[in-house]
Amino acid sequence: MPIQPVRLFGDPVLRTRATEVTDFDAELRKLVADLTDTMHDEGGAGLAAPQIGVGARVFVYDCDGFSGHLVNPAWEAVGEEDQVGPEGCLSIPGLGWDCRRKLRVVARGWDSHGEPVTVEGSDLLARAIQHETDHLDGVLFVDRLDAETRKQAMREIREAAWFGEPEPVVKVSPHPLFGKAR
Repeated sequence: MPIQPVRLFGDPVLRTRATEVTDFDAELRKLVADLTDTMHDEGGAGLAAPQIGVGARVFVYDCDGFSGHLVNPAWEAVGEEDQVGPEGCLSIPGLGWDCRRKLRVVARGWDSHGEPVTVEGSDLLARAIQHETDHLDGVLFVDRLDAETRKQAMREIREAAWFGEPEPVVKVSPHPLFGKAR
């Protein structure tokens, strides 16, 4: 499957709520494969469809010995315990800050064939589920930082070599769920 370019901070697709998936078809399975290949190529623990320009409620994950995908996910905390730890994002390359998340979560959604899926996770897997679901709602992890850390993060993002760069022209066939190629 082709590896897709990851959209960077500042791209409006990252701030737009993704649409519920209604067709569990070959195009959806291709999207899951493209997301998985791109996540592995980039060395990420997860990747959401908006990060490759697709406004669909789908994400993939591979961390803590667990890998898979969720379509139309929803999660809830298991217990009240939080974790504070380093978090990064493929759409904010090379940067990361400590972020507060729930320590344990259970997520429910569907697989690419429309079968129900439940994923329970703690630590990094719980963090990935929360982070990727946020992407589907147009929320970036920097939005979850405390005020002082967020101010520092925004300064570092503005100073990053990649910030404000025009998106590269990529000559690829359009992904069926993309709409059109960039």
